[in-house]
Amino acid sequence: QVQVEESGGGSVQAGGSLRLSCTATAYTDNSPYCMAWFRQAPGKEREGVAYITNAGTKRYSNSVQGRFTISKDNPTNTQYLRMNSLKPEDTAMYYCAAASAGVCALDASLYTYWGQGTQVTVSS
Repeated sequence: QVQVEESGGGSVQAGGSLRLSCTATAYTDNSPYCMAWFRQAPGKEREGVAYITNAGTKRYSNSVQGRFTISKDNPTNTQYLRMNSLKPEDTAMYYCAAASAGVCALDASLYTYWGQGTQVTVSS
């Protein structure tokens, strides 16, 4: 059974950096077709942050473009999210998601496998 697990969250001051990691294990296919990061702040809907395909195509939400970088190591099915210039509005629970096939997009309904989330807190 596929499992997705995140790590790397924490607390940081505004302007600081964090790196999140996520590994998808027990994948029966060669690799997840698409891996993504979503986040959800208290009282808000879950929003897409970034995704990366196994071919290396990347896409970011407007709110993180230029500050966050997504990357992936295909042999280990591990993806990373490097977050720079963090702002208090980036505070949220961050979730890793993986999809086996289909269209990659920042749409939560496209993803089959989800991690439990890792908290990121940015103080001003």
